[in-house]
Amino acid sequence: MTPLQSLVACGTKIWLDSVDPDEVERNRANGATGATSNPIIISDLIKTGRFDDSLKQLFAQKLDDEAVAWAITDKLVKNAQTVFEPVWKATKGDNGYVSFELDPLLEDSSCKLSVTEKAKRYVELGKKWSAGHINRMIKVPATPGGLAALEELAAVGTTLNVTLVFSQRQYIAARDAIWRGAQKLPSREKFKSVYSIFVSRLDVYTEKAVPDLSPAAQGMVGIVNAKHLWHLNQQFWADKKLSLKQEIVFASTGTKKKSDPAWKYVEAFAGSDIETNPPATNAAVQASGRTITRQVDRMPPADVLKEIDTKVDITKLEETLMREGLDKFAEPQKALLKLIAEKRARP
Repeated sequence: MTPLQSLVACGTKIWLDSVDPDEVERNRANGATGATSNPIIISDLIKTGRFDDSLKQLFAQKLDDEAVAWAITDKLVKNAQTVFEPVWKATKGDNGYVSFELDPLLEDSSCKLSVTEKAKRYVELGKKWSAGHINRMIKVPATPGGLAALEELAAVGTTLNVTLVFSQRQYIAARDAIWRGAQKLPSREKFKSVYSIFVSRLDVYTEKAVPDLSPAAQGMVGIVNAKHLWHLNQQFWADKKLSLKQEIVFASTGTKKKSDPAWKYVEAFAGSDIETNPPATNAAVQASGRTITRQVDRMPPADVLKEIDTKVDITKLEETLMREGLDKFAEPQKALLKLIAEKRARP
């Protein structure tokens, strides 16, 4: 049994943090059952030159740069959906999804829309990009505008992945809005939602903002926070009698600190729900030779938990990471549009 096979065997669903067609095929063979996309992923793929012919075809249709960006994203996500559709069918809609991120520029500082107007736009885009797709998840950020759109999107049967979740406050707001919407559905047989909890960014934050954490606690805040939200999620949905699982996505599982082993977060959350792992992380785990066992319900010692609870201001953490997160959310879309414009200008 390979390391990734052991990860799947203990209960984790592996979703690839990429829609690179080659990586999708490779990781599907190694046990991945879903994928996710974002503007950075699309930009990196365009930079390879492998999709120049596709871009030329789109340019020939007289599409502007923004339309080209969404068309190429749609194409790459569709390709991945085709690979994972057998999983979706075999699990009756519980797995096999590919996430499609809605317009990040709605969260750019230059966007002057009100929260209500942003929510309306998210609903419009969510309906547009989900139409006709059985195994596409619509990715909406846990921002004021995104959160305000969730109830209506869930009420029309949109399969949702709530992203940019750092805190319990955001998770509960998202979950409750989606559940309100789901209760309006004529049938909840196909109702599915996931909540992407960002992990490694919290540990990057505490190294700078809370340097006096002990060695036992430093580097554990992202893990403790995500496991706490996993427990809350397990408890909330336990009595809802649903056909499909409403799950946590352990996101941002690639390590940021060079001294950390590549499998630090992968192993920490093993045993339940979903991990979105970058291709390089999956490759490192696969090459490690390790046998991965269930760890998701194991917390650090009580004194470490108490220290984290005492020293880490979660409200400040959320505010800081959300501010940084919105920059990281919107800027890649601008970079993607710039890249497409450069490709168009080349002979």
